[in-house]
Amino acid sequence: MNSGKLYLVPTPIGNLKDITLRALETLREVDIVAAEDTRQTLKLLNHFEIKKTLISYHKFNEQDKSNKIIDLLFEGKSVAVVSDAGTPGISDPGSVIVSKCIEENIDFEVLPGATAITTALVYSGLDTTKFLFRGFLPRENKERKRITDELLKSQETLIFYEAPHRLLDTLSFLFETFGDRKIAVCRELTKIYEEIYRGTLEEAIEYFVRNKPRGEFVLVLEGKKLEDIKEEQRELWINLSIQEHIIKYMNDGLNKKDAIKSVAKEREIPKSEVYKFSTEI
Repeated sequence: MNSGKLYLVPTPIGNLKDITLRALETLREVDIVAAEDTRQTLKLLNHFEIKKTLISYHKFNEQDKSNKIIDLLFEGKSVAVVSDAGTPGISDPGSVIVSKCIEENIDFEVLPGATAITTALVYSGLDTTKFLFRGFLPRENKERKRITDELLKSQETLIFYEAPHRLLDTLSFLFETFGDRKIAVCRELTKIYEEIYRGTLEEAIEYFVRNKPRGEFVLVLEGKKLEDIKEEQRELWINLSIQEHIIKYMNDGLNKKDAIKSVAKEREIPKSEVYKFSTEI
């Protein structure tokens, strides 16, 4: 028997008009809809007059239900996986069932659609050419500090999700970790009370102290500026002679040729000039 097909179907992050024609067509045609919250998905289906069998598929039962969905697919059933809002697999269940479909050689299709990440990124006005999405930061300071320490020197624009009751704490933590960088705080995207706050981290903290956080938030934080990275590197070698600078890189594991190249690049001088100081090393 031929297996059925799995569909990962994005749903609106707020405005119901943002659902695609293809998503509606898929939801109408599948046999079963696996939903993060069946009550929420039922509202969506009722709005578009779609009647389907619903099963729950959330982070607490994802492993077990993925196996059951695989069984349904082997029975020839077609299944759509949806989250409460946005694209399944992005900070929501979905990646486990995709992995299992790949393992079992079962056909699946990922539909394009709404996601808060790209919407917030474009709204932010910050660099969109490269970015890192890290979802919700852990609650424990030790764990979230481990993550932010990894991102300190990243030049990519950084994107996080956050809940209203944790927003001020997270903004304060980011300020203490990254300094007063630019940030866009995007609230209730595509919904009636959508709001985009742009400023520095310090200004954002002051704003949300005065205005109680409500709704769901996406934080888009400026990456580390190249000039700041260069200045930090300069501070590391400013008191070194050129020869000491070469030796430092060689002690770090570079061969002499690469060490000369790195020193020349950092000091913005010709490699031939640096080479003169390496002959006795």
